[in-house]
Amino acid sequence: MSYDVAMARMQQLQALFTPVAAAPVAPAAPAATPASSTAFSTALQSAGQTAQLASTAAQPTSNAGQAIVNLVSQEIGVKEQPMGSNDSPRIAQYRQATAGSGVGPWCAYFTSWAAREAGVPLGDNGQGFGRVDDVYAWAEKSGKAVPNTGGDVKPQPGDLIVWDEHIGVVENVAADGTINTIEGNSSDQVIRRSYAPGDRPAIGYVRLG
Repeated sequence: MSYDVAMARMQQLQALFTPVAAAPVAPAAPAATPASSTAFSTALQSAGQTAQLASTAAQPTSNAGQAIVNLVSQEIGVKEQPMGSNDSPRIAQYRQATAGSGVGPWCAYFTSWAAREAGVPLGDNGQGFGRVDDVYAWAEKSGKAVPNTGGDVKPQPGDLIVWDEHIGVVENVAADGTINTIEGNSSDQVIRRSYAPGDRPAIGYVRLG
């Protein structure tokens, strides 16, 4: 056998034992999102936004009420210095919104200050009040009181919420009826509180706008 024939024979044998490379498999294309699924998702999101807007619109707020909420929300975190003293430089400024009041429980000072700053001061002469009872008595006399008859009255943002010997500001009312407030002299500071329906019912509200 010649050299050329032997080489040709070897090449044939190598070809027989060499594995054939598999053809590459193209990756599967991602499944297309059905148009109906996308439309449903969009509609669901839109419905949620509409419901949120409707809930907000259901709470009418007067200009005075909104001004009061804006003011008191900026005071959150003000504390007595030292704690338990009923005093601090900022609390002293709240006290100046009442005529002839000295250092003492200051929840009514706080609401008197907020009302004065919002342009709707408490009192026939805008003198403010240092006692909760005096605030509500004036509100009843001037037609600004909203008695919580039966405990089912829904307040508006900016209303003053009155309990026995305590007063605060209604920030908003949640869809489930929870009343969210901002109060001065609550745990010796200005703080947010929440009251579920039936939890500590108010005597009434003072609506200034």
